[in-house]
Amino acid sequence: MRRSTDHILTSHGGNLPRPADLDALLVDAEANREAIEERLPVAVQEVIDKQIACGLDVVNDGEYVKAANMGSYSGYVQARTSGWEMLPRDTSIPPKRSGPGERDRRDFPGFYESGLWLAGAGGPVRPGFMTPGKTMQLKPNEKVCTGPLSYIGQDAIQADIDALKKGLEGKSDTDGFIAALGPLSAGAGARNAYYDNESDYMMAVAETMREEYKAITDAGLVVQLDEPEFATTWMFYPDWSVEEYRKYLEFAVEVINHALEGLPEEQVRFHMCWGSGHRPHVHDIEFRHIVDLLLKVNAQCYTFEASNPRHSHEYHVFEDVKLPDGKIICPGVVGHYTDLVEHPELVAERLVNFGKLVGMENLQGSTDCGIGSRVGHPEIVWAKLTAMAEGAALAGKRLKNA
Repeated sequence: MRRSTDHILTSHGGNLPRPADLDALLVDAEANREAIEERLPVAVQEVIDKQIACGLDVVNDGEYVKAANMGSYSGYVQARTSGWEMLPRDTSIPPKRSGPGERDRRDFPGFYESGLWLAGAGGPVRPGFMTPGKTMQLKPNEKVCTGPLSYIGQDAIQADIDALKKGLEGKSDTDGFIAALGPLSAGAGARNAYYDNESDYMMAVAETMREEYKAITDAGLVVQLDEPEFATTWMFYPDWSVEEYRKYLEFAVEVINHALEGLPEEQVRFHMCWGSGHRPHVHDIEFRHIVDLLLKVNAQCYTFEASNPRHSHEYHVFEDVKLPDGKIICPGVVGHYTDLVEHPELVAERLVNFGKLVGMENLQGSTDCGIGSRVGHPEIVWAKLTAMAEGAALAGKRLKNA
């Protein structure tokens, strides 16, 4: 992964807006397969060019290829692995864990009763999104491990790789990354009905997902492990103490590092966030409780939420925590939590706050999370990314002159 003492490099969380015509084709992907295959290479080239035009240095395909192959943030793993099944939920068995935002739900019951919550991990919430009075219901089906896990997505990940590398041809000053679901987010929420215990199960998940990560790094690209569960598990188990949660994260780090075993650290970027759901977030785990464990993950670069109102102050943790030699942090300096476009001066201020503590060469700028499906309109996404690049240029000059 490139480092720079000349300017602060910029990237984003992964998901970007798709063209309206491609989205229309994806409504019935199987029926429109031929048209999708014709449109996709052009769309990928367009989104790469848009990122570069915004001033980004580390880009991806907007996750277009994943979407075109009937994938989603987490659902795509179902098509690329065997051993998991979606089965009718056994109501005689208690749920494995609570839902997203459970700690918040207990303190804001009226908000959740109003229908203005989102049970999933992200997505824009607008008035009328849900019927008022609708309460959280268990989904009728659940993901269950019923047999040995194995990776069968070789063709699919190769399509991701080929599309990105084709789009990057002739762009030697731009790096490419592909986001892949981390082992916690891929498997921790599913019920194990095959392996002897949870530890064996999660290590098998790690070994299965490693094949996807290795394909990406073998292609010379950066793999971004998407692991919101690193921080959001605190919500899933609302009765845990911080000490109990940290004990779980120690195991989680073992699982993640098992998944990364043998991969070049300089091609690994690790993303965590506090869940992109539009909710109060007052019970998000504080960064100071987990940053030391985060830095034990065998990645060169760590990207995390740092711009939203619950976490924008947490750059202060690096006053007490030393960034290990050779590591890079890539904090979010623009967010999906608002349609307001951040001012470049605010972006610069945020980056300078980090840069003074960790050094400009160890700093990159990013978004809090995937921004494509969470902001109200594509025009706003591109404006946010442009503001981020402009702010990073300002911050680089100030840090060099400090």
